[in-house]
Amino acid sequence: MNRKQKILMAFSIMFALTFGVTQSVSGMHIMEGYLPPAYCIVWGALCLPFLAAGVMKLRKIVAENRKTLLILAMAGAYAFVLSALKIPSVTGSSSHPTGTGLGAVLFGPAPMAVLGAIVLLFQAILLAHGGLTTLGANIFSMAIAGPFLSYGVYRLSQKLKINKLAGVFLATALGDLFTYCVTSVQLGIAHPSAVGGAAASIVEFMGIFAVTQVPLAVIEGLLSVVVVMGLETYAKPELTDLGYFSYAQGGR
Repeated sequence: MNRKQKILMAFSIMFALTFGVTQSVSGMHIMEGYLPPAYCIVWGALCLPFLAAGVMKLRKIVAENRKTLLILAMAGAYAFVLSALKIPSVTGSSSHPTGTGLGAVLFGPAPMAVLGAIVLLFQAILLAHGGLTTLGANIFSMAIAGPFLSYGVYRLSQKLKINKLAGVFLATALGDLFTYCVTSVQLGIAHPSAVGGAAASIVEFMGIFAVTQVPLAVIEGLLSVVVVMGLETYAKPELTDLGYFSYAQGGR
């Protein structure tokens, strides 16, 4: 077993142990009933064009690169597991990794809108993690805003010729943080402060989230790097079909 494989095995064990620890159920994504109905409708409507684009992109991936379906399923499972590891933060929400940045790096942001929507729907129904009325808001922050920023950061890092794994770290960590910036905006607009209005409320939400979310973003970035290292070792043909290596060298 070489050095990379040993590192991958160690992080996998640590991750499994972390997931095995019982999590508090008092925290969630934006929970059921926490946003006014009008806000739920608006956020849901904003998600529709992204979901439509994601479905078309997924069809193209399935038609052209069927061997990559396993990695696509892995990206969805990765997002499901990481976003289920919740730490209570602000009333009505929580801090947790998102897991959607890795899929955005590998497949682009559009497919993650669909995969993230599926993840959030199952978590709302099966785990009481989030809500059905707030599904649109949660999809927009975790499955759309975060992945799009991750993809943009990764592309920029490659144009600047930053080390590939460093680019993965920056993309996934910053995508995680951006998700919670958007969540803070969603909560701040819906629940403005009596003194400073929505702006003051947004700043307050961001400040509270930052205590737990900054270290979680760093952890997610490191874990994503380890996963990519494993994929480069064991799934090189599939990554080649995706154009990952040519893109990493500035080709895609």
